Amino acid sequence: MEGEVWPPELLDELELIQENGEVYRNPTEVKMSQIVLPCHANHCGELSIGQLLKWMDSTACLSAERHAGCSCITASVDDIHFEHTIGVGQVVNIKAKVNRAFTSSMEVGIVVSCEDLYSNRQWKVCHAFATFVARRTEAGKVQLKQIIPRTQAEQMEYSIAAERRRMRLIHAEIINDLLSSSCAHTVSECMQYEDAVPAERTRVESVELVLPPHTNHQVSTFGGQIMAWMENVATISASRLCNAHPTLRSIDMFHFRGPSHIGDRLVLKAIVNSAFKKSMEVGVCAEAYQGGEPLRHINTAFMTFEVLDQDKKPQTLPRIRPERVDGKRRFQEAIARKKVRLDRKYIISCKQSEVPLSVPWDPSNQIYLSYNNVSALKMLASLNNWALTSEKNKVSLYTLEENHMLCFKVETHVAVAAEQVFVLLSDLRRRHEWDPHYKECEVITQADEDDTIYRVVTPSVSKGGKVQDFILLASRRRPCDSGDPYWIALRSVTLPAYPPTEDYNRGEVLSAGFRIKAKDFSLTELSYYNQATPGVLPYISTDIAGLSSSFYSAFASCSAFLEENKDSLAALPSATPGEPRWDTA
Repeated sequence: MEGEVWPPELLDELELIQENGEVYRNPTEVKMSQIVLPCHANHCGELSIGQLLKWMDSTACLSAERHAGCSCITASVDDIHFEHTIGVGQVVNIKAKVNRAFTSSMEVGIVVSCEDLYSNRQWKVCHAFATFVARRTEAGKVQLKQIIPRTQAEQMEYSIAAERRRMRLIHAEIINDLLSSSCAHTVSECMQYEDAVPAERTRVESVELVLPPHTNHQVSTFGGQIMAWMENVATISASRLCNAHPTLRSIDMFHFRGPSHIGDRLVLKAIVNSAFKKSMEVGVCAEAYQGGEPLRHINTAFMTFEVLDQDKKPQTLPRIRPERVDGKRRFQEAIARKKVRLDRKYIISCKQSEVPLSVPWDPSNQIYLSYNNVSALKMLASLNNWALTSEKNKVSLYTLEENHMLCFKVETHVAVAAEQVFVLLSDLRRRHEWDPHYKECEVITQADEDDTIYRVVTPSVSKGGKVQDFILLASRRRPCDSGDPYWIALRSVTLPAYPPTEDYNRGEVLSAGFRIKAKDFSLTELSYYNQATPGVLPYISTDIAGLSSSFYSAFASCSAFLEENKDSLAALPSATPGEPRWDTA
């Protein structure tokens, strides 16, 4: 199925001309192009997703090894959403490059597009982020060299890679928290439907013998090959529910639990966990053994399928009746994972310009709101075409029009250590001490150490008018690696307990916050960003027009506030500048 044509600027980054006159190309970038032959396709003439996963894994692995200089293995793959199918005779173009390297692991970004050779059209199929780990050498554990981002896009991906990694590490906790708070009444309802298909009917078990063609140059089974086998049994399972050819729409984030080698017997098991109105979740498990040894768990994945009609619209699916023991657990877990998928799609996957100003806050979507909050600020900071509007007393005001929205940046330097600046500015309750736009500020919810929801009251923008209030999520991040900045991100959220009232005009913030970067031990570069919304623009319009200097006064007060209070911190948090807050292996 053909999608909309991609404009050229979305298929390739703008060319960066180096000093020697050559066009810059990321040194870790690897490209693969494959024409889809009938042997690659299913009976519908569409490229098998399993084959596509093999190509994606191979391309990403080569990119990882180009950076590491040694053998690498696939550790995990983030959610993949397949936007379009690919037909026989079309060309698959895959591009992979390392976004960021940690201690011994690295994130590889993968972009897949489809090309029609006859119409010269190209469109996006999917994108993915995979984590690869450098294998130990005879000298011991590999210490990866750091990535140096050169382009605006590379800088953005480098910065946001730390946020994606943070989400991977707590993904299992999110599911467990949802399960502990969910109820089982839906399961009981499904058990009562007489026309429901027994889940046992969708069960599939298959075995594969790992041969040399299935392995890489390290004689380990290709991660992409394992994913292809898993996709095969999942498709059979989904077909047994709907008695039709299903289309794979997405694969949830998954981790490889252990390696597989030549001679392994790979046992693949699949079953439909739950059928929603127009989609179904299939759970797949891969285990390996040799001889009489016990089964080793290799991987578990969850795949979402749809059945499309002649107009490519999802059809209504039969209900499923869970098994009476493990089936109920799987059914309930599928509902929890669907909630996670909706949150991720609603909050994370859409373009920043499509994210609503205020997203409803709920403890179950905290991690995604926090991710979106910090990532949006990092994306704003990574833009490189800021225009200097004015400068006064070493405080610079920059503006930028992006996606028909005005953004501004205020930048200055303070003679205070970055960690102290971070701690002092993290507590919005003290902002009124230097910012005249903050009349009142109260903590509504302390979600955790890094996320807090505040209610902020600001002065009226017009004489005699109503004052404004904002419900803000403040998300803060310490450096992931040495040399990284600190971040304090702000965005609006909605809370049922704090609806808009007649006494206040409810304002909204799409993206705002501080970037705090240490220049040396006692000098910090402080940058404030704001993607100006109608509720914020009146406060800064006169500064941008050059008719006022209130922002300069505010940031001069901020510098004085920081210098006056830098010695008042009795004890700083345990993390020191540059020390990561989680394992960076």
